[in-house]
Amino acid sequence: MRSEVYVRHEVATSLSLLAMTSLETFDMPTTRMHKLVSHLAALRIGKLPDSVLSNARWCFLDSLGCGLFGADKEWTRILVQEIDSDGAQGECSVFGSSRRAAAPAAALCNGTASHGFELDDLLDEAIVHPGAIVIPAALAAAEARGASGADIVLGIVAGYEMLDRVGRALGMEPAHRGFHKTSLAGPLGAAVAAGIVMKLSESQLNASIGLACSTASGIKSFAVGEGGGMMKRMHCGRAAESGVRMAQLAARGFSGPPNAVESRFGLLEVFGGAGANAELIDRDIGERWAVENVYVKVYPCCSWIQASVQQLVALRGRSPLNAADIQRIQIGTNSYARRINGTVAPSDTMGAQYSIPYCAALALTGDPSDPAMYAEGAIDNAARRELAQRVELVPDDEMEAAYPRHYGSRVRLELKNGDVRESKVLDPHGMPADPVTETERVEKFTRLASKALPAEQVNRIIEIVSALERQSSIETLSQLLNPVIARSR
Repeated sequence: MRSEVYVRHEVATSLSLLAMTSLETFDMPTTRMHKLVSHLAALRIGKLPDSVLSNARWCFLDSLGCGLFGADKEWTRILVQEIDSDGAQGECSVFGSSRRAAAPAAALCNGTASHGFELDDLLDEAIVHPGAIVIPAALAAAEARGASGADIVLGIVAGYEMLDRVGRALGMEPAHRGFHKTSLAGPLGAAVAAGIVMKLSESQLNASIGLACSTASGIKSFAVGEGGGMMKRMHCGRAAESGVRMAQLAARGFSGPPNAVESRFGLLEVFGGAGANAELIDRDIGERWAVENVYVKVYPCCSWIQASVQQLVALRGRSPLNAADIQRIQIGTNSYARRINGTVAPSDTMGAQYSIPYCAALALTGDPSDPAMYAEGAIDNAARRELAQRVELVPDDEMEAAYPRHYGSRVRLELKNGDVRESKVLDPHGMPADPVTETERVEKFTRLASKALPAEQVNRIIEIVSALERQSSIETLSQLLNPVIARSR
């Protein structure tokens, strides 16, 4: 007679084998993520609303502008040098450079450039930066396989959807614990964007997402007031790189967990914890489009700060004020912004772009739209630093309740002559509730891209992107992203 222990062992072994057989033989239950992937894989240009197509084109143009502007920044140059040292060759553009690289490497460099100066777009409720991840991934995948403009547009729409839905499903706990939500959800958005451009099957897309979940990373130590260095600049680049690589691996048959987002130890549980909400992954599919709800930044600073800067510029009037004429500055905002963005004396550019006190002082005494005002030489201005010391951050119940759907603040400016000026903004200009105009979008792109390219190329890029989905090839566009003028074909 077999012992009881042996029988239990045999039964357990049989159950394990049965479970393994079930996974191999039977279909896994359809999850919310699988439903979303099925929807995204079925997207077709002719079936998308005109407003979705138009906004996808604008997102593409805005991201290109940010990337071209960031191409000559030190962090981007270092990455390009690192890629060059590998000696690898490829077919994909590197912004502002005449060289070409393999798709993952190009996505790394271009994503870093695009996120390199706090000018790239944001999905506000999800708290993720989509353009600096999705656009470099879609562009690199398109150049690697000779895809069309329509393929890029579909990749953009799908990638933004993925980032938005995963970002919102993760909830607020990751951010409060110190994770950078952009680089947690980013690899999934990039994998889907690249996979759609590459025309992966649904099963391959699901595999790329499963793989991308294990590349999610990124902590917000850049925001604690001790100097941010260059780390945050690279978060979008690494996410874009990871997504492209995972899509390429999935195309070759590299498999991933079938349900790495919603399962036990999946992305939502591990990072989102009790605040995660998987229902947001597939809610209102086909009715709510992420590309129609994008926050286009006006100032090169953290999103939470834009409302305060906007109001202070308006309250001061057309001309900057003298710091000596200002008695008091009080800014009421949410507790998260007060905790993360309260550094009074930033030590580097990253710190300045994340400091409400510094940005408030700059808004009153200088030009907060000028990227040069955040350079390490500019942030040492003695009068501005002294004024930043007098900025008071106070709790505001209305702004607390409105966050994160609104990035507002309440501002009170007192001058030494007794003049008191006050205002309140729930949604800064550029957010979906107060969107930028088409003219403003073009002006922003032109201003940023002109730092890297001649006017002729800048205007030609605008022309091509305005009809992106009708471009049978993107080779001309790829050439125009280089600093040497390309002849039109």
